[in-house]
Amino acid sequence: MQKLHIIKIGGNLIDDKKSLKAFLEQFSKIEDAKILIHGGGKLAETLAEKLKITQTMIDGRRITNKKTLKLVTMVYAGRINKNLVAKLQSFNCNAIGFSGADGNMIQAEKRQHPTVDFGFVGDIDEKSINHELIINMINLGLVPVFSAITHDKKGNLFNTNADTIAGTIAQALSKYFDTELLFCFDKNGVLENIEDENSNLKTINKQEFSELKSEGKLHKGILPKLENAFRAKENGVQKVALIKEEKLSDQIKLGNEGTEICL
Repeated sequence: MQKLHIIKIGGNLIDDKKSLKAFLEQFSKIEDAKILIHGGGKLAETLAEKLKITQTMIDGRRITNKKTLKLVTMVYAGRINKNLVAKLQSFNCNAIGFSGADGNMIQAEKRQHPTVDFGFVGDIDEKSINHELIINMINLGLVPVFSAITHDKKGNLFNTNADTIAGTIAQALSKYFDTELLFCFDKNGVLENIEDENSNLKTINKQEFSELKSEGKLHKGILPKLENAFRAKENGVQKVALIKEEKLSDQIKLGNEGTEICL
């Protein structure tokens, strides 16, 4: 099977121009098929503060009211997505940017929760992904770049966690490619001690994750990454890992960076 790398990046990298440029240069040099998924950065929070739009997070997930939806759509699907595409083009990487509404790429349903109203937050599963269109684009030599905006095919846009999008796209495409899913962030992997950068685990299984979570040793921001990482691994994705952004090239070449997800 053809190799496919699905790589998710977050806000800290997006906000650092120098590090982002270095990362995108590494990404552009990956010779196999590849997809980039991105979240947001501080720009959305900065604009929200200026516009006095209150932001609420629950377990690393953003509550999205109408005003916040307008804001994140402009920032995620607009400014950030097109900036990433333009920078990749400067490295001769023929990228093309999408929200989930474009080409009906990612169709979501409004999140239903027994106690929390998440507002315009969309949930997705493997059936949400228009895998045929994504495969066609990969076969054309294009590099899809996805923002964290989805839709319900009823005219509504939703904010969907970018880690979830990355994991779900990986699941949908793992039947057609030898798929590696990489969550890239600013740590060496999953840290056993969040105060010690060198305490990263080389591997982590579901039991170890549950123990670290119950003991309060994991930062809230890493929980969505790990939850989606395990879900992807359980649903057929061949390799899943959490790695430091600057180690992308080493991971692609050697495959032993960060923390690998095990069942």
